[in-house]
Amino acid sequence: MRNVVLYIAMSLDGYIADNKGGVDWLTGHSTQETTIDSYSSFVPTVDTVVMGWNSYRQITEELSPKEWPYPDLTSYVITHRKLPSTDHIIFVQDDPCSVIKRLKAEAGKSIWVCGGSQIIQPLVACDLIDEYDISIIPTLLGSGIRLFRENFGEIPLKLLRTQASNGIMELVYGRR
Repeated sequence: MRNVVLYIAMSLDGYIADNKGGVDWLTGHSTQETTIDSYSSFVPTVDTVVMGWNSYRQITEELSPKEWPYPDLTSYVITHRKLPSTDHIIFVQDDPCSVIKRLKAEAGKSIWVCGGSQIIQPLVACDLIDEYDISIIPTLLGSGIRLFRENFGEIPLKLLRTQASNGIMELVYGRR
């Protein structure tokens, strides 16, 4: 059974995006300091990335409009839109829990849940995330799109590792 990893960044007060869905605040506290690149060591452990339509749109229109940033991963975009899939980007209309349950049963490396909130919330509620790899950004947004909302049961976790650089604290938790 494959591992499901939520690998994401959030503000110190728990938001993954500002009120307009923006993520331009995802930086450390100094442009002079280097930030540890945990992404480079994380990506080889996964072969599948799962995201919602808003995350897909933000990647393709704002963050990396000229080139798909995950060419070596199979990408699943959960959306209500009926769009043609490609070899590496698969559009699905199923609910997030069904998609993850199906992918977990297949052979492969870990599955990366990349965002957004509409995908993450049901997965947390169904307790389908095996590892929470969350980078805390030294910013208080005050409002926006929350990473965790209420209305899911208790999920006991254990701290697996931490890493800090440039004011960013990466916390990795697994199931207890």
